[in-house]
This record gives sequence, structure tokens and C-alpha cells, in this order.
Amino acid sequence: MEITASLVKELRERTGAGMMECKKALSENGGDIDAAAEALRKSGLAKADKKAGRVAAEGRIVAAQDGGKAVLVEVNSETDFVAKDDNFLAFADAVAQAALASGAADADALKSAKVGSGDTVEEARAAVIAKVGENVQVRRLARIESANHVAAYIHGGRIGVLVELKGGDAELARGIAMHVAAMNPPYNKAADVPAEFVEKEKEIEMAKMSDKDKSKPAEILEKIMAGKVAKIVNEVTLYGQAYVLNTDQTVEQAVKAAGADVVQFQRLAVGEGIEKVVEDYAAEVMKQAGLA
Repeated sequence: MEITASLVKELRERTGAGMMECKKALSENGGDIDAAAEALRKSGLAKADKKAGRVAAEGRIVAAQDGGKAVLVEVNSETDFVAKDDNFLAFADAVAQAALASGAADADALKSAKVGSGDTVEEARAAVIAKVGENVQVRRLARIESANHVAAYIHGGRIGVLVELKGGDAELARGIAMHVAAMNPPYNKAADVPAEFVEKEKEIEMAKMSDKDKSKPAEILEKIMAGKVAKIVNEVTLYGQAYVLNTDQTVEQAVKAAGADVVQFQRLAVGEGIEKVVEDYAAEVMKQAGLA
């Protein structure tokens, strides 16, 4: 029986195994999709399908860099235990290198990129799921390519930062990346802060003011409000924050002293935005025992 692409696709969707594994299983079982699916289950390669619905909120942020080209990739697992497994770590590092080499723009595009073994990222993902027994996802990708200084910094495997710095040097770029990892500023400079955010903060600060302050002359009230808003803007911008490597300076002062400018930064942290499921195992046991 001819092993068609549609048949391979159907088996892959059914089992979650890699494309080459599916094609091989179909060939070995005469094109019988049920027998091929059973063979994949017996070999452990069909585990991916069963794990796919599980929440993967742990994992690693990995980086790869070649001069002014750098990438961050978030690779997720279900547990921190698996995030430290050698198979998982090798897969994550291979994905980062594939992201760098392929030029993939996002995690979806990265699925078809080739890893060192010759498999695609998606095929390698299915294989590592079979090994570690947990859902594994390649969730996000960040990339900077520039002729300027580019720093890639990973903190504890859970936070990754890319920084593009015009002027200055590689050491300053790395220092800024460390600052972004620690302080997580939402914006780069004051000009990047949305006007709606500023207006909302003004509204909040006005509501918090006493009637006595509100009754002050308009020009004085305006100065008070400007000071409060400026403080808030400094707190939410990279340039306005005190530089973690020298708290006597703001980041802006440190950068300008070096004749440099932060063009952009990107920050990824493991599990951002993923709703984690908190399981009460004691309650579950009691429920099954009919005690709850």
C-alpha cells in the first residue's frame, strides 16, 4: 500500500509522534493506520498525544548568539524536575541553535526548522516527550539582529533578556540586560509610555489627593501632579529606574555617560501568562476514598 502524505499526517495528528516515525511505522505495518498507531504506542513514541493537553508552565529560557544575532526561546515542561532533565536541556539548547540558524520569526515558524539531528523541531519535541513523559512545548521566541552591541543574558534559566545598545560597549550592554532581568521595566523611555497610561495615573493620583490639596491654585496643583506622574513614569521605564549595578545613577545617566543609547530590549520569563493548575492531592485522595 502506498504511504501517502495524508496518511502520515493523519497518524501524526492521532499519535503526536514525529513525521518520520509515523512514516516508518506505516511502512512497517503495510499502511494499516491502526496497527501503526499501536506500534508507536508500544515504542513510547505516541506519548505526545496523551500529554498534549497538560499545562506546561515550567521549563527554561535558552539563548543562542552569533555576534549581533541573538535569540531567546522559551521551552516549557509540566514540572521543574523535567526542566532539569538532561534530555530536556539538550532539546532546549538544540532548539535555541535552530532558532538562531533558521531565522524563524516566531515559535510556529520554528517548528519546521531543523535541529542538529536532522529532525525538525516538532519531530524532536515529540521524541523528547516520549523520553521524559511530560508535555513539552516550544512557546515563545525573541530575536534581535543588529550591527550594534547585542547582549543575551540568562538568569537562573528562568529569565532571559536581549538588549540592543547603540554606542557604549559589550560590558554595558550586558549590564543593562542584567538590569532588565532584575527590574522588568515595561517600557524603555518616557516617550514609549502610552498616553492613556499617563492619563489614568493622573486620574488615580487626583482621586488620592486631599480636598485641601485639590483647592490649591491651578498652577501649583499642576506642578504637584507633574511630579507625581514623573515619579510613576520613572518607575515603569528602563531609563528612569536606578541602575542596579550603580544605584547612584539612573540607567539613562549610565547610558548617556557612555555616549550610548538603548535601542530596544526583550525579556522572557518562564510561564508568563500561563494559568497554572494547583492540585490538592490530599483532597483528591479523600474524594476517591469516599471521605470527602
